[in-house]
Amino acid sequence: MPPNDIYRIREKIRLCQYDMTAHAMEEMAEDLLTILDIEEAVLSGRIIRAEKDDPRGTKYVVAGTALDQQTPVGVVGRFLGNGRYLIITVYEITELEV
Repeated sequence: MPPNDIYRIREKIRLCQYDMTAHAMEEMAEDLLTILDIEEAVLSGRIIRAEKDDPRGTKYVVAGTALDQQTPVGVVGRFLGNGRYLIITVYEITELEV
């Protein structure tokens, strides 16, 4: 994966140019994560997978750590046609995912 993809995603997070699906917000609450945990996971994480088989666009799976610097968090999202980044789902990583 080109290194600029993670920089583009991080820039959208820094500029608050992202949206979250209702599903992502539900998953965040279920795993007792906050929006700050999600932002930190993206800002500290790396792309572990890019899924290109979706006609709506490439989905990026980012693995990072929550604000506590211990809880591993996965964030799945894609760029939208309007330039924003859509966070599709989030989850606490419970097993080694690399």
